[in-house]
Amino acid sequence: MNIEEFRDYCLSLPDVTEATPFEKFSRGKYTILVFYVNGHMFCYFNIDDFRFITIKCDPEQMAELKERYQAIGEPFNGDKRYWISLDVNNDVDDDTLRMLVRQSYELVKNKHSKKK
Repeated sequence: MNIEEFRDYCLSLPDVTEATPFEKFSRGKYTILVFYVNGHMFCYFNIDDFRFITIKCDPEQMAELKERYQAIGEPFNGDKRYWISLDVNNDVDDDTLRMLVRQSYELVKNKHSKKK
């Protein structure tokens, strides 16, 4: 999956917005695109180097995923208890990638549901 397809997929999920909130901290070294649901991050990656995607993950699922896929590792600048990094050029196919991103989205959406 290329960067445009990935971005389109993330934006196709209900109530998702995107932003580049960390530019002032990186001092131009990289541009991190972040996807939000209900104002909370569920996915981010470096626009200039689309090799790794960082997503929220169920802590109970992490060990199994890391054992099953070489592509899954420590997050880029995220809490290792709740985030994982996916190497898009490794052994995670596009369907699995979409499934993991969707799970990340659902975790965040369910935790931070808007009050009606």
